[in-house]
Amino acid sequence: MEYKEEDFLLLSGIQHFSFCKRQWALIHIEQQWQENLRTVEGHIFHEKTHDNSIKEKRGDLIISRGMGIFSRSLGLTGACDVVEFHRAPDGISIFGREGTYKPVPIEYKKGKPKEDESDVLQLCAQAMCLEEMLLCKIPEAFLFYGETKRRLKIILDDELRERVRAIVREMHELYDKKHTPKVKISKACKACSLAEICMPKLCKNPSATYYIRKNLMEVDG
Repeated sequence: MEYKEEDFLLLSGIQHFSFCKRQWALIHIEQQWQENLRTVEGHIFHEKTHDNSIKEKRGDLIISRGMGIFSRSLGLTGACDVVEFHRAPDGISIFGREGTYKPVPIEYKKGKPKEDESDVLQLCAQAMCLEEMLLCKIPEAFLFYGETKRRLKIILDDELRERVRAIVREMHELYDKKHTPKVKISKACKACSLAEICMPKLCKNPSATYYIRKNLMEVDG
């Protein structure tokens, strides 16, 4: 199956969806957003990496920043923070460059490695988009964390790729239905930038449909 361009979803939404499906829906379906200190710091941290006017060449290494990517099979569009092209005999050709190169995506994060796999899933999706665009295979990629100042190598195996496909399918299904799911309250709610908009405590209340049906049944009884 291939998605039309008008049906593409933002690749960055994978991180939101993995963290909380309701948060993703509030942002990407209902178009709601609220800045806090963490989101502002994250934007500042990404300013340089997303400047696609910056191109670097260091010997056999080419560095591209803010590279636009998409995938028709996943129905995603977005941008890579950094893509390194390493010169290699079994790589791909780059227009205007001699030799062949292997692409390696690198995603920059402000904090430290997370307990969940939201960053890993986002990075894997970026690699899958690049593979489709450049007709190549990308076996590994890297996450760089601002607090640790280190790269974390991520092996892009078949199991991880299938988890990405499953999440993306569910994202498209919810988006097509324009459905914002409820959420179970957890400690993650306290760190969510949309806590005041989401009001997760209200999700514990019965739905309006349930309330109406219940009262109708009492009247009929």
